[in-house]
Amino acid sequence: MVLPTTLKHVATAAELTELINTESNVMVCCGRMGPMCIPVYGVMDELQDEYTHVAFRDMMFGSPEAAIIRNLPECRNFMGLPFTVYFKDGKVAAATSSIQNRDQITTILDREFGKA
Repeated sequence: MVLPTTLKHVATAAELTELINTESNVMVCCGRMGPMCIPVYGVMDELQDEYTHVAFRDMMFGSPEAAIIRNLPECRNFMGLPFTVYFKDGKVAAATSSIQNRDQITTILDREFGKA
């Protein structure tokens, strides 16, 4: 099962593992189609053309496969959706929870992955 967004999707833990091991810069938004998540998907969609060196993906929070994100130590104290995780060279570089706006997201992208 995948989210009905315009982003590319990660449906399984194996897909995510392969992605973060083959792409240097990955941003994954793990959420639902709810009011806190939809704005983040929209910003990610807008940024894809600007940040071509970043692989933007979504993942369905309610899927058993999303345990790979939900169980990360960096997400341990998160209370709100979505869980957004930034991977650099196969390792977690940053993680946020709850709604994020464009400025908050680009600040992390620029800090962790460099400017577009």
